[in-house]
Amino acid sequence: MSFFQRVGNAMARFMYGRNGGDRLGLVTIWTAIVIDVVCLFIKGYQVPYLILSTLSTAMVLWALWRMFSRNLAKRRAENAWFMSRVCWPVKNAFGLTRTRMRDREHKYIACPKCRTVCRVPRGGADRHYLPQVPGGDPYQELNRKCCKARFP
Repeated sequence: MSFFQRVGNAMARFMYGRNGGDRLGLVTIWTAIVIDVVCLFIKGYQVPYLILSTLSTAMVLWALWRMFSRNLAKRRAENAWFMSRVCWPVKNAFGLTRTRMRDREHKYIACPKCRTVCRVPRGGADRHYLPQVPGGDPYQELNRKCCKARFP
């Protein structure tokens, strides 16, 4: 067995039962790197430089502490909170906007009752899915499709 294989096996044994890297840790480290890059440009200003460099060092140490922590339940709960409150909303906002902009064949319409987003063919959306019924609900067909509301 070579030296590098032994080192790799030793690291694997050491990390067994520990948290390791997760999304919160990676975001923390990348944020610290961005703060360090900002620190490169404000080196002449003593107080902001000191505050930002201390903040980035604390973030890296906190990320390393989370990676080597053996309290898996707490670290997973922290990561789950971060994913549900920060990561997924940001990812969904940018991802859905990009998907909708690239989709030239469909139109995305939100149901006024349940706020569900329905994808309908472009060009036929007003004609087929949003009929103008005299004295009726113009979103009746859309409501039937997305929120399964009962209509007379």
